[in-house]
Amino acid sequence: MDTMTDDLYRDITEFAHDTPSWFQHLAEVWTELGLLLFGVLFIVAWWRARRGDPRALAVAVLAPLATAVAYVCSELAKSAIDEERPCRAVSGALRPLVECPPHGDWSFPSNHSTIAGAAAIGLALAWPRIAALTVPMAVLMAFSRVFVGVHYPHDVAVGLVFGAVIVFLLVRIMTRPVARVTLAMRGSSTGIVTWFAGPGPGRGRGRAHVPAPAPAPAPAPTQQPPVYDPAAYDPPTMTIRRDDTQRPR
Repeated sequence: MDTMTDDLYRDITEFAHDTPSWFQHLAEVWTELGLLLFGVLFIVAWWRARRGDPRALAVAVLAPLATAVAYVCSELAKSAIDEERPCRAVSGALRPLVECPPHGDWSFPSNHSTIAGAAAIGLALAWPRIAALTVPMAVLMAFSRVFVGVHYPHDVAVGLVFGAVIVFLLVRIMTRPVARVTLAMRGSSTGIVTWFAGPGPGRGRGRAHVPAPAPAPAPAPTQQPPVYDPAAYDPPTMTIRRDDTQRPR
């Protein structure tokens, strides 16, 4: 018995066959090229964060690591659910644009979509300005998996959300402890460690550290001369008695 997702799968694959051949090839390439682009963006995000706040570097490092964790979770879910690929299971569907994966390479959830959703959110957390790029990239990658005929629509929809949630939670939970590790790495004397973690703001830029000038010492108090009162003249001794009580203060 056909389901709504079967009908939607047939509609998308029929639309795919009606598109120009160059567009079909682009969709085939994009399913793999998107992963490579996400990898490049991870490296750029890490490099940008090396001289910044330790928390920013922690997020940039956690983003690809959490994406890898999301992929492992997706693979475990696929092994437990065992959903057959639509290119073999949906009756009356057109042939896929790419070779149908072998039996045992299950369909739900989509690993590509899980990675795409995880990478998009991880990069958005590490580099918020590129969220407008990474999120559409992830959606297009997920759609391309249905377009070429190897996944159901619900496979890619769940994969996107699954990957995004895992990365968001892991980054939020682990940012503080990883930031502490990053701060400790920046104080290391090992070159490769400080290269990876970055010198942090104000270090490693070829400027010598100039200490602040020491404050000038306070002037020593001057000795005030004694004040003599002419009325205090003592005729018998021919001396003047010093009156310290009238010394100016």
